[in-house]
Amino acid sequence: MPEDFPCTHPGCHRTFKRRSNRTQHYNIHHRPLSPDSEPDPAHEFHVKYHPKLNALPCDKDGYFLPMHSRPPPPAAPDAMEDNAWHPFEDRLAFDWAHYHFTELQSSKREINKGLDLWLAAKLKSGDDTPLPWSSADEMYQTIDSIQEGDAPFQTIRFKYSGSIPPNPPAWMTETYELCTRDSRILLHHQLATTDFAGTFNPKPYRQFDHTGNRVWSDLMSGDWAWDEANVIAQDECTHGSMLVPIIAGSDKTTVSVATGHQEYHPLYQSPGVITNTARRAHGNAVLPVAFLPIPKTNKRQRKRPEYQRFVRQMYHMCIARVFAPLQSGMTVPEVVRCPDGHYRRAVYSLGPYIADYPEQVWLAGIVQGWCPKCEASPDDLDGNFEETRRRRHERTDFIIKCFDPGTVWDKYGIRSDIVPFTHGFPRADIHVLLSPDLLHQLIKGTFKDHLVTWVNEYLHVKYGESRALEIIHDIDRRISAVPSYAGLRRFSEGRDFAQWTGDDSKALMKVYIAAIAGHVPSTMVQCISTFMDLCYIFRRNAITANALATAEALLKQFHNLRHIFITEGIRDSISLPRQHSLLHYIRSIILFGSPNGLCSSITESKHIKAVKEPWRRSSRFRALIQMLRTIIRLEKLAALRRRFLREGLLSGSTAAYFGSNQGKESEFEEKGKASGNEDGGSDIDVDAAEKHNGVEERLGDAGPDSGPRSLSSITLAAAPERRYPKDLHKLAQYINEPDFPTEFKSFLYSMRHPNRPVPDDVENRVNFSGKVFVFHSAMTRFYAPSDLCGPFVVEDEDRPGMEGMLIARLHLLFSFTDYEADEGGELMQCVLVSWFLPASDQRDPDTVKCKVADARYDPNWIPSWMKSPGKDPFDCEDGLTIRGKVLDGTGRISDNTKAVFKIVSTSQNELPLAMFLSPPAMKADPRNCAVPILDVVLISGNDELVLMPVTPMLRDVCDGQILSSLLESLRHHAGVESALRLRTTSGMLFTRRQPDDTDFDVGSCKDGYSPWLISLLTVLLSLYQRYTVPT
Repeated sequence: MPEDFPCTHPGCHRTFKRRSNRTQHYNIHHRPLSPDSEPDPAHEFHVKYHPKLNALPCDKDGYFLPMHSRPPPPAAPDAMEDNAWHPFEDRLAFDWAHYHFTELQSSKREINKGLDLWLAAKLKSGDDTPLPWSSADEMYQTIDSIQEGDAPFQTIRFKYSGSIPPNPPAWMTETYELCTRDSRILLHHQLATTDFAGTFNPKPYRQFDHTGNRVWSDLMSGDWAWDEANVIAQDECTHGSMLVPIIAGSDKTTVSVATGHQEYHPLYQSPGVITNTARRAHGNAVLPVAFLPIPKTNKRQRKRPEYQRFVRQMYHMCIARVFAPLQSGMTVPEVVRCPDGHYRRAVYSLGPYIADYPEQVWLAGIVQGWCPKCEASPDDLDGNFEETRRRRHERTDFIIKCFDPGTVWDKYGIRSDIVPFTHGFPRADIHVLLSPDLLHQLIKGTFKDHLVTWVNEYLHVKYGESRALEIIHDIDRRISAVPSYAGLRRFSEGRDFAQWTGDDSKALMKVYIAAIAGHVPSTMVQCISTFMDLCYIFRRNAITANALATAEALLKQFHNLRHIFITEGIRDSISLPRQHSLLHYIRSIILFGSPNGLCSSITESKHIKAVKEPWRRSSRFRALIQMLRTIIRLEKLAALRRRFLREGLLSGSTAAYFGSNQGKESEFEEKGKASGNEDGGSDIDVDAAEKHNGVEERLGDAGPDSGPRSLSSITLAAAPERRYPKDLHKLAQYINEPDFPTEFKSFLYSMRHPNRPVPDDVENRVNFSGKVFVFHSAMTRFYAPSDLCGPFVVEDEDRPGMEGMLIARLHLLFSFTDYEADEGGELMQCVLVSWFLPASDQRDPDTVKCKVADARYDPNWIPSWMKSPGKDPFDCEDGLTIRGKVLDGTGRISDNTKAVFKIVSTSQNELPLAMFLSPPAMKADPRNCAVPILDVVLISGNDELVLMPVTPMLRDVCDGQILSSLLESLRHHAGVESALRLRTTSGMLFTRRQPDDTDFDVGSCKDGYSPWLISLLTVLLSLYQRYTVPT
């Protein structure tokens, strides 16, 4: 019998062929974290629920139930007494259909081929029973007969109804199609999804942290939901009901440029009672409810007022028609099934609308360039914002009645010929409901399209085309130099700023400030840094009142600092709708909670499953009908699969299911049934469901995640790397860390004698003859309240942020067994790190960030970039890191000459050549560019290595004098290695600096040397590794 191993974690349905694979999966995804020794009051929240619309459970007829009543068993419209898999024959038929249609997205021809192979396998084994289907069409018929999640599309056709002139344009006679489905039925399917039982907010609430500050997170935590409930509760018949906001979103998308810019305009729907996390996840929290028609005509017709009026009126009429089935439930409660299994009386309301700015212009019925939420003039959108009137339906209607269309257009930015679709729905105002859009307004709008573009334009205006391209290349180089780090994306080759996507822009934001520092004015860096801080507040899962006050101050500071772009001649003025929208974020957060649950990135990500993939599966001819059919079939299969999982029918693999003994439950089915209710009730535990209804259990969207702050586990990889020496001293030599044995024994001494100080002669005090094993990876699980974390070490918990932390760079993961600590030996899992200490007690004045630098052996060392305000560490010798056996020196005692110590092998020619070029007579030769050797220090106990102190007088390799010296040396010494030491093992280029050199300019070429000279140097240097300058 085939054996498989299903995951034992509740709610996980993964199955594995090996027990070890299941164990690895469990350790990565489900291992429990260790509990806190002491609860942190900062993670404690208290909640105040709405007293009237408090979502009391009821029966299917609307009568309220006693407290702690169990929910009724879930409905199963497809189930039959003699076949739990109906309308499929058995599990094999369902798994085969789901695998081919959903997972593989097989075409009709591929399904027919698969059925033929299945039949051949049956005949070969002597089984002549027929297959469930003889063709793909029959399989499609079975999928279409599924009743679970059935919300079919219907097509509504209409035409232009105005006066038609002789020889009318095509758009006046064309028939348009709105493909929509019943939004009420679709909403019921979404609310009944049991997967949302733990992410379900049935009541409006107000949340407060341990200090009493207000916290905004999900939609139901905002003032809009509370105020909406107050208005609804004026009718006593609604008391005890549940407010269900309907979040809508629309966005055009192009599926194929090659076939003539084929566009579709999907309209999405999401219930507002689920959390932001559930809405952002891949599932049925956001589903397409309609595809809006897209009229097309020539450029001349598009400018005609009649056409513009028609397409906008049709747009609003279609949206109103889509949500019309919900209108009756907006005043009279309607009984619906909820994710926890209970019925509740629901009152619907049109909630926030997700759209980018062009879509918002159409929705609000305003003129392009105006704000859809206020009456600010497009010439100065941000001027006198506090005195600007907010748009409301009532005020818009009053203006249209009092003024002629020309005045309404010019003075108020309103199109008098458009009536927004929200006019026909109770308690709905489109100007209020338009939600903030993080993707297009902040990330791709203000940051990428504005600030990054303006920085590039500044460089071209300030330095000219040639020099600007060099600086932009250096910015690109800095971006590509970012090391691997948790939460950071590496661009190893750099990127062209014009090609960034939304995710690219988010990744660029994390490294952009450091990349431009030193190339642009300080005020410009401060402007972008301030915007970054503001942006990261708006992107939080939960936003406190204090954070909102900070954001308001940062927004004012950003508006003041951005005038640098006007001062530098980049902009004549800054009056941009997407930047102006930031002024409305504060109020929108108070109304709707965190913007990350109402972002257009949600609808754009749904385009893949709802538009692009169904389009690729179509024949491209009349593709929309085929796409809608595919969407419905996918949703039906997903809904049926959820029920099968809930009932435990899909536990284990298909082969293991059929390989179980006849007439007995398989091991996997027993586990699945054990999770359900034996008395026929819902499979959801009542206490757990009630607990999930409380907001306290969902702090993942309400600020820092609730849970342990301590580390749960740090585990090295299962097997060590084989190529590393096991001996301690040989390993130190292999990894170029000569101090590793001393540090290792110091650590070992402190572990064996925790109450004693480490002696100076620890090398002689500690004996270790065991083996050291090196690993390339480790798995750690820990509590990170804000973002992915790296090697940060908390030094002082009372100091905020980076001020109380140290940073370490990981060099080596290793383990060893200390047999002296325990009779059986104690396994030690360790890491070798180098520390990065704060370069200053103060934050950088431009970036407002903390700067750190390598810990130095010279206690009096001060970073050179700290001595010169505005100096970039990348442009300083001691700001660059090196590879290889090089160590900073503090200075020669006799004359305090600064020196760099380099470990050199006596078996190579580097030391003899360096000594040959270092005597006074050779140093006096102007053709000698080699760095002089001060001394040679023998390493005790090692005849193979020596320490070679050299003077760290370095200069730019592209400096004009260096080019001349290089060619002169090539001519007289007939070899690169005798003219300058270019070591491939260390990646360093040593060249002597002239006494009058005071600056180090990386990457610049001076003195106008001809291109062939630069090309020659490039060819020579390409023979060796890319150089770095020793710190």
